[in-house]
Amino acid sequence: MQKRKETMRRSFELVNNRWIGDGHPCFIIAEIGQNHQGDIEIAKKLIKMAKDCGADCVKFQKSDLHAKFTKSVLDRLYESPHAWGSTYGEHKQVLEFSKDQYEELMAFASSLNIHFTASAMDDMSVDFLVNLRVPFLKIGSGDANNLILLEKAAKTNLPIVYSTGMQDMQTVIRAMDTMNSFNSKVCLLQCTSSYPTPEDEVHLRVMQTYRDHFPESPVGYSGHELGLTITLAAAALGAHIIERHITLDKTWKGNDHACSLDETELKSLVEGIRTIEKALGCAIKSKQPSEEPCHQKLGKSVVSKQKLEAGVQLCREHLTVKVGQPVGWPPQDLDLLVGKILSREVVQDESITLDCII
Repeated sequence: MQKRKETMRRSFELVNNRWIGDGHPCFIIAEIGQNHQGDIEIAKKLIKMAKDCGADCVKFQKSDLHAKFTKSVLDRLYESPHAWGSTYGEHKQVLEFSKDQYEELMAFASSLNIHFTASAMDDMSVDFLVNLRVPFLKIGSGDANNLILLEKAAKTNLPIVYSTGMQDMQTVIRAMDTMNSFNSKVCLLQCTSSYPTPEDEVHLRVMQTYRDHFPESPVGYSGHELGLTITLAAAALGAHIIERHITLDKTWKGNDHACSLDETELKSLVEGIRTIEKALGCAIKSKQPSEEPCHQKLGKSVVSKQKLEAGVQLCREHLTVKVGQPVGWPPQDLDLLVGKILSREVVQDESITLDCII
């Protein structure tokens, strides 16, 4: 009974009428991030793609550049092949949407009936997203040890999805303690912040460590690896939230596109997660309805070794186990037949059924 009570606590309402945690479907976030290339029409195409593929939510990344970066970082020359400007600040500015554009994108997502949110990349962006009325805040790995920002986010009382890339366990504990002091609605995601992530640095078992250490918090996975296999494994291990980047074209300029999912992959991922959820089922072992034809054809029964007259008291030597028709007394309960009296004659190899005994 106590275990059931704990299971029920590991859940909360993330968005309107949609809970996450034990006993609820995996919540699938399609991370658009900055893969929109600064183009609102591309952003809308990505939102529609996510909806068409069955994702639950789309997510962007919101930054106030002067709150997030120092002047020297914004002013430095940026000569990457992924650059959208000559300085890093110019590059990042191209990829930022305005308040009006965010409101337009949020309304567009609402019209498609898919949830919408964004990562708050600095304290000004927390305020921006609260005013935008997003249903929950995402805190990315870049701020996973930013206790000032985490406290501010927690005090909004919005649910928080917290990625833990680039951190150690002690930092995650401090971060969770900070947030939980003000807000119990925190889901933490195992994450490795490399693009793409090497398979041997994913460490899906950390999800279980998080479950053990934070028994009241849902746990999930934010993946940056290539392909679907690892993310599907995370779902099989019980991730309450799955987050993956999406793109319209893996060859586009930008660091995230290569390890993002295209439409075919995202659709396959969502379908795979839903299939895994069905297959996980419940923890109670029982015979399934679909097994009945096999049981009727090949299931073994207790049968008589020889012809026996009515009135005989059964002993162990009278009985054996074979496939018989009809299916009769279950073999695991053979010993319960010992001492029973036959109500009628049975012949050799006849299944012992309830009508045979008194």
